[in-house]
Amino acid sequence: MADTRVALCGITLDNPVIPASGTFGYGYEFAKFYDINRLGTFSFKGTTKEPRFGNATPRIAECPSGLLNCVGLQNPGVNAVISDELPKLKKVFRKPVMANVSGFSTEEYVYTASLLDKEEQVGWIELNISCPNVHGGGMAFGTSPKMAYEVVAAVRKEVKKPLIVKLSPNVTDIASVAAACESADADGISLINTVLGMRINLKTRKPLLANITGGLSGPALLPIALRMIYQVYEAVKIPIIGMGGISCAEDVVEAMLAGATAVEIGAANLVNPYACRDIIEALPETMEKYKINKLAEITGGAH
Repeated sequence: MADTRVALCGITLDNPVIPASGTFGYGYEFAKFYDINRLGTFSFKGTTKEPRFGNATPRIAECPSGLLNCVGLQNPGVNAVISDELPKLKKVFRKPVMANVSGFSTEEYVYTASLLDKEEQVGWIELNISCPNVHGGGMAFGTSPKMAYEVVAAVRKEVKKPLIVKLSPNVTDIASVAAACESADADGISLINTVLGMRINLKTRKPLLANITGGLSGPALLPIALRMIYQVYEAVKIPIIGMGGISCAEDVVEAMLAGATAVEIGAANLVNPYACRDIIEALPETMEKYKINKLAEITGGAH
């Protein structure tokens, strides 16, 4: 019988499938469609210290093999997440959840992460230092090994739960940023976030997005993500959550062979709300097809 279990920073998951932050709300929204306890876990919507309305509209633009978004970290703020969103989630999800944290200064990261770290429902902190959509925000931290080290080290001092750092692909050397996070005592790395792109409206001759540029996600990202997962696996010893264009069980296996311990599914959830459920259901048959008995054993198998 196929064993889909994996261990992520000391916590065992029934399977490696994790809906990515920003594509799964706070979980209970998707509980209307299926039992979300079938998931390994999920990363809830990016959370900041203060409430954020996000960027001006239009925020979404479709393109071949993916979509662009510049939502801008819209969220109700960490205090509202703790008082309102987590209690709703607890009614439908019995597993530890991943808390995705963003900020505009080291102090904001520390404040938000330390509050969520105290919540019983939170199993991991996913520190987003990679968002390319907010000017002066996460991207500044994620593009510099020195700044990445400083913010991770500061959060590490205040956070006891596993700390996973989400990296930007919009850099020339992602492995050096990952190594800096590991040296600052991060417990894991997640990558990749979206790649900067844009579209132009031919009728108005203006950018389609109000923010001009946005983050490209979807199947087009898979080859880029695989390359970066492979590179980071060579550079660090801590677990990797792979993401970027993963939309079927074969993609999960490919990402794990590149070096991922688990995977996050993003844009596929926006196309099909059952995407993660369908991938989980397809895993045993895919494992049998490729003669895999224990999924955890294939991590890094392509190296």
